Amino acid sequence: MLNHEPAALLLEDGTLFRGRAFGARGATAGEVVFNTAITGYQEVLTDPSYRGQIVTMTWPHIGNTGVNRVDVESERVQVAGFIVRDVVTEASNWRSEQSLDAWLREAGVVGLCDIDTRALVRRLRVSGAMRGSILTGEAAEAALQARLDAEPPMEGRDLVSEVTCGETFVWRDGIQPLDGADAPRPGVETRRYRVVAYDFGVKRNILRLLVEHGCEVVVVPAATPAAEVLGYEPDGIFLSNGPGDPAAVGYAIENVRALLGSGVPLFGICLGHQILCLALGGTTYKLRFGHRGANQPVQDLGTGKIEITSQNHGFAVRPEGLPDGANVSHINLNDGTVAGLDHRDLPVFSVQYHPEANPGPHDAGYLFRRFTDLMEAHRCARD
Repeated sequence: MLNHEPAALLLEDGTLFRGRAFGARGATAGEVVFNTAITGYQEVLTDPSYRGQIVTMTWPHIGNTGVNRVDVESERVQVAGFIVRDVVTEASNWRSEQSLDAWLREAGVVGLCDIDTRALVRRLRVSGAMRGSILTGEAAEAALQARLDAEPPMEGRDLVSEVTCGETFVWRDGIQPLDGADAPRPGVETRRYRVVAYDFGVKRNILRLLVEHGCEVVVVPAATPAAEVLGYEPDGIFLSNGPGDPAAVGYAIENVRALLGSGVPLFGICLGHQILCLALGGTTYKLRFGHRGANQPVQDLGTGKIEITSQNHGFAVRPEGLPDGANVSHINLNDGTVAGLDHRDLPVFSVQYHPEANPGPHDAGYLFRRFTDLMEAHRCARD
């Protein structure tokens, strides 16, 4: 049973929500955003792209599948806080190892429940994502305001440096069967391609799917110089997802710009997509409330096909002023924003959404095959 200690959320526009605490006790602050996925909260909570954010789930009942050690996308819970309508305390899933409440307590992450999340999401949709603070206990508004005032805005904030790996490592794991078996699964390709993956806050399922598509994956810290990356003699370079303002990660932009003339194929996802755009000479801007969920419709402009995608981003590429040769390849059908880029002359492409899902549909999984096709063509031309 939860200890129904009071807790409160204060938004920077002065809106106050009072509810109950779960998870850790204490204070937190961050950009308050919402996610429209029905399930997959464990993957959401461990996605490094949510660093510095307080995530609100629009689905009312959260916690029903519990928590397990397999369904994580990084080594720790990444969110600054978690807001739900109702917390389920008794999980009904054979893979569950502990409750959501207990897991967040261990991780030191503050949660807030028993508030009207519909009203909160409506406020964020109308006014935009904004900073907020949560305090557990009988929180006075002055204390909430003081914690809120200490939280910097998301614009201009480099959060990549907080989530990137400390040193280079090789990732070898593919998709793990649900039964936990360690034996290789039928259909997993022999490793044919060496990929260097920039870790801007990479999700593990991206690395798993690269392995599934025959890649040996060398993961490098976000500030690794371009010359060092090319020293691995890669067949391809991957630019990962990650948190914060892409324009603030200047070192990554400069390194990617230096790699563009190497002829090595580049594939970017989410923040990696934005960094590639900036390296090409484009610009990015902050969306009002972002796209976060597992049900975002995207159109491939080359084929006309519609994909339902998993997304998690608060910034977007500006279509105006894209450099010569760069083309918009995909658009978000909800608001017409840029959802993908390719290039007429360079072997590079990127998408604003998450083809690796977790959580979400697998409509866009073909993009990993597109990457290996580019690497195969590059290898043939080089040899």
